[in-house]
Amino acid sequence: MNKIDKLVLASASPRRRELLAQIGIAPEVVPSTIEEKITTDVPEEAVMELSRQKAEDVASRQQAGTYVIGADTIVAAGGEILGKPVSHEDAYRMISLIEGKTHQVYTGVTLVYCGVGGNKVKSFVEKTDVHLYPMSDGEIRTYADSGEPMDKAGAYGIQGKFAAFIKGIDGDYNNVVGLPVGRVYQEIKQMFEQEGKE
Repeated sequence: MNKIDKLVLASASPRRRELLAQIGIAPEVVPSTIEEKITTDVPEEAVMELSRQKAEDVASRQQAGTYVIGADTIVAAGGEILGKPVSHEDAYRMISLIEGKTHQVYTGVTLVYCGVGGNKVKSFVEKTDVHLYPMSDGEIRTYADSGEPMDKAGAYGIQGKFAAFIKGIDGDYNNVVGLPVGRVYQEIKQMFEQEGKE
């Protein structure tokens, strides 16, 4: 693993960068510039599609020997995909949908190894169930009007003030923050070992 020449994160998310730093990976950050297109309303397929678009876009401009990590996180509740809110009102609507209930957070991750003879691509999805305490209208309004929900899928950050309303989770906590780093590490390690054998 420590022989990887170059590792690129195809995301401008400071949270993803912090999570990778936590496990000792300091990637070069090269955000994807493509316009994201979702062709499905199935959460697992949507995040895989988006993570793959981002990773392949950035990988197309990298040299051989580079690993690229693309990721996308969405929140799904009651059959609806909740992306990032477009306004404080939208954040209020999303939080009203999920308060007091259980919803799912999906992160799709695509790893691309830029090889001399072509790229190797691997995608996977991690799902975490998040259980919330009931919230009063005032609590929803106060949180929705703060700056915190604005750049986050589902209009909340589990690692911020919203922690006051988290009853519990089933699955990977880091996945809810934005990247299941344990699984990312294991998958990269596996790809790296396979490269060594070929």
